[in-house]
Amino acid sequence: MIQRQHLQRSIFEAAIGSIEKLIDGLIEPALQRLDEVLSDQTLLEAVVGRLAQRWSQSCTRGRPGTPAEVVLRMLVLKRVKGWSFDETEREVRSSLVYRYLVRVYFEPVPDAKTLIRLSKVIGVEGIEAIHCRLLEIAKERGVINGRRARVDTTVVETNISYPTDSNLLADGVRVLTRALKRIERTTGVVARQVRNRKRATTRRVLEIARAARSRNLKDSRARLEAGYRRLLALVSATVRDAERVVAELAQGVRVAVGQRACRIVVRAQAEIARRLPLVRRVMAQTRARILGGDKHYPDKVLSLFEPHTEAIRKGKASKPTEFGKLVKIQEAENQFVVDYQVYQRRPDDRTLVIPSLAAHQRIFGRAPHLFATDRGFWSHANKQAAKNAGVKRVCIPAVGKPSAEQRAEQHQRWFRRGQRVRAGCEGRISVMKRRDGLTRALYRGMDGIERWVGWGVVSNNLWVLMTTKPRAHKSRSTPRRPP
Repeated sequence: MIQRQHLQRSIFEAAIGSIEKLIDGLIEPALQRLDEVLSDQTLLEAVVGRLAQRWSQSCTRGRPGTPAEVVLRMLVLKRVKGWSFDETEREVRSSLVYRYLVRVYFEPVPDAKTLIRLSKVIGVEGIEAIHCRLLEIAKERGVINGRRARVDTTVVETNISYPTDSNLLADGVRVLTRALKRIERTTGVVARQVRNRKRATTRRVLEIARAARSRNLKDSRARLEAGYRRLLALVSATVRDAERVVAELAQGVRVAVGQRACRIVVRAQAEIARRLPLVRRVMAQTRARILGGDKHYPDKVLSLFEPHTEAIRKGKASKPTEFGKLVKIQEAENQFVVDYQVYQRRPDDRTLVIPSLAAHQRIFGRAPHLFATDRGFWSHANKQAAKNAGVKRVCIPAVGKPSAEQRAEQHQRWFRRGQRVRAGCEGRISVMKRRDGLTRALYRGMDGIERWVGWGVVSNNLWVLMTTKPRAHKSRSTPRRPP
């Protein structure tokens, strides 16, 4: 059953009520402002609404769950501080200040596994609702007014190791063999035993690595291809074993006795069904790239565990290729992120101008006075569309050799100032990567990346609200200064 907050205070807490004054003096000013923001009831309602959708009768039946206020504050504190779930549980349990900040008081602190489950329950929709409410708070406080808009893209990496064909094939053998051995232990040995080829696979991977480091190019190429052929033979044999075991399960040759055994077999069978097509794709791309010489093989698999990962080149000298997903970051004043998107497939930056303007108009009800991006967003159609939408100053540098009119426009003072405003987006993305965790997503799956990026944006916006003073509205009765 859903609880909004801990209402009943213990007798022990009432007896030492003066401790709250002491704690108020210990909380740092930034956390005090965070406490003020999180006291908003609309934010709490967003979390309550998501928890209510967990089960059909979550609002009326069942044991009392973790209060929604505690869930919201602990998840926010986790991301603002950059902690893991285990660190969040440990820090809140051991600190009286954090206990009062997350409103858990002297009640039991939710453990890490509970927080993980509740974070998944809130999901992408709940994070979007929290983000929208923070937008409203920022507008009410005068932190943003919608006169400026700047857009840039970045790559949030998935939590994978550097992908090579040999390591992907070794991962396939390891995962399939592990699932097959679980089925064999549960159902017994039927026909012939499943062979464990992980040790032989590791030897082939080491041979390939030594051949790749060899300085004799002609000899190393021959050794490399020979090592891959032997590795592919091992993977093919493991794939055949997996197909045979799956067929035996379907035909009833292998039978699991007992509920626990059935659960183990069903989970292992689902694992094989999920990984086997990916292993076949890795084998096909290895044959095409290594043995066939096709260096531009389409739709390469970069991870068996995060198959949605893309190889993206952003022109960075330190990291030419990044493996993850493209994310759009759109800001208004004071580095406040008003819109973000995680794309299933990397789009052309030129296709993001019109949706960004539409998002700005949806949030503020009008077009921005200044719209600034880098030259990757440039096109004549985008510039004309921005002007038609009502943007007064479209600050997008032209690509290629500019015309005389474009060159004159780009030398004007307002254009140079707009580009300085745009350059701040690079710094904001750098801060979000270092402080808010957008360097690498630690949640799994495409849904996990969206949740990770969403919490990073919420964390950034909370830092802005914690560090920016509300703008004071000028009184109309103030006399004007004489000219």
